[in-house]
Amino acid sequence: MAYVATDDDCDLFVKEWGPPEGDPVVLIHGWPLSADSWDDVALGLADAGYRVVAYDRRGFGRSEQMWDGYDYDVFADDLKAVIEQCDAEGAAIVGFSMGGGEVARYLARHGSTNVSRAALIASIVPFLLKTDDNPDGAPQDVFDGMIAGITADRAGFMQDFAKSFYGVGMFSKPVSQGVLDWTFQMTMQAGLRGTLACVRAFSSTDFRSDCAAFDLPTLIVHGTGDSIVPIDASARAASKLIPHAQLIEYDGGPHGLLATHKDEVVRDLLAFLGEDGSDQRQAFFTQAQETVPAESEIGIVPTLQPGM
Repeated sequence: MAYVATDDDCDLFVKEWGPPEGDPVVLIHGWPLSADSWDDVALGLADAGYRVVAYDRRGFGRSEQMWDGYDYDVFADDLKAVIEQCDAEGAAIVGFSMGGGEVARYLARHGSTNVSRAALIASIVPFLLKTDDNPDGAPQDVFDGMIAGITADRAGFMQDFAKSFYGVGMFSKPVSQGVLDWTFQMTMQAGLRGTLACVRAFSSTDFRSDCAAFDLPTLIVHGTGDSIVPIDASARAASKLIPHAQLIEYDGGPHGLLATHKDEVVRDLLAFLGEDGSDQRQAFFTQAQETVPAESEIGIVPTLQPGM
């Protein structure tokens, strides 16, 4: 299947890898990338026998560049359309960065009946924006600055974004110039309308109440050196709000874990997906409950940097 049609007739590009009989895993990409950003991880999952479904968010990659529909209720409905039309009921849903919001809103909006597990990798959940009741979020002017930078010189902004994304100059495991160039190409493949609209969507959407809908085994993976979405504001906070979450931290890891830590991500996802069966689910619930950090272990949240 090359495309899925959403409720409002938006054509979403879909790629499916792995054996057709494999247990399905649906991958949701980050901003402003495409499903291709999952390729290394997708191949690892497919080689292990899973049927991997990855799709380009509306307005990004090869999907239709709609004028409207860039909010998380619509994104969650788009994910539902992908699951249903790709016959991926019972899938594990895995969201990277902005894609973590789709996972959270899907569960809050549609429930967990058609999914088996959830994973958040370098995710924005639970809430990015600084407000009176979320003092550790990023100030609005951070996101206003992103929009201004993209509007003034999108190509220049995205080249700088790619370096921050992978922690170039700050991380001991740098990516190649080829990876930076490839990332830049993906960012420029997105439509400008969707690129700007999604900054507003991921910066202003509060997923704290959605976290209660995670009534299934949940894995959270985040780098402690992530300057794009700092771990205290995101993964550590989410692990306190999601009832059965297991948090795995990559020491010093930047935001772009799908490239810098692709082997570790594949390893941890495969361990999390495991074998089907109630015994495995119960074992994961037990482990997750034992590893959720205490409130005293959650530190002060650094200021979020422009980028996503």
